[in-house]
Amino acid sequence: MAVPPAFPPGPLHEPAGTPPAEPQPCPRSLAEGFLGEELRLNAELSQLQFSEPVGMIYNPVEYAWEPHRSYVTRYCQGPKEVLFLGMNPGPFGMAQTGVPFGEVSVVRDWLGIGGSVSTPPQEHPKRPVLGLECPQSERAQPHPRRSACQAAGTAPRAL
Repeated sequence: MAVPPAFPPGPLHEPAGTPPAEPQPCPRSLAEGFLGEELRLNAELSQLQFSEPVGMIYNPVEYAWEPHRSYVTRYCQGPKEVLFLGMNPGPFGMAQTGVPFGEVSVVRDWLGIGGSVSTPPQEHPKRPVLGLECPQSERAQPHPRRSACQAAGTAPRAL
């Protein structure tokens, strides 16, 4: 017996020849429901206890609530085909802005999202939270082995 695929094959569109469906208006409560669920899950997560080597926990949904709420309220409207979720906020992205995958300049200047950002209860001196005033940008960190190969002028092998 064949096991059905987990996802239907092909793109998530209407079958060929079918006119596209009109977007359905979505009540504002979709964003409010999403934010409420986030708060509920955060309350559960706050009960977790960690031992060494974990010393500090940054939860931008708590300390960067205003810009996070603005982002969700603005963009969690209507049906969506894709939802990106992240669990490890970058030090110069969501950790500063409260917006998933949200580098400061993109959130502040392009999306036009503002709001106050406080600091986490414990803050690492090398990772201060400056909110939407943070001058640094997220950038991909080169793999140490690739960097060494590039410095030596050799091509990296498959890892």
